[in-house]
Amino acid sequence: MNPIFNQIGTVFVPVSNIEKARDWYCDILGLPADDEILFGHLFIVPMHGTGLVLDSKIYSKNNIFTAPAFQFLTDNIERAYTYMEGKKVELTTGIEHNQWFNFKDADGNLLMVCKC
Repeated sequence: MNPIFNQIGTVFVPVSNIEKARDWYCDILGLPADDEILFGHLFIVPMHGTGLVLDSKIYSKNNIFTAPAFQFLTDNIERAYTYMEGKKVELTTGIEHNQWFNFKDADGNLLMVCKC
């Protein structure tokens, strides 16, 4: 039996300011931003499935995601796009193939929303 599982546990996102990043991610995901920041640089975003950790210790301008490393899921891509427009999120694509769109977080990390 292989000791390495074919399962992703957590994705780490480099952020410049852990408090601002916590508030931004919690806002777009509709989560309360009252969970604790750990060790002064980590915030574990409450997620279903694969974990998401914001980390200000690994941040540098050269270390941000220039391609999406993961995707947030939606069952309504048009509603998700309109929602992000309303949040004044920097959208970098329109809805592509009626399946996905890209956007940037407050630090410029390129992220994706994809229809499930």
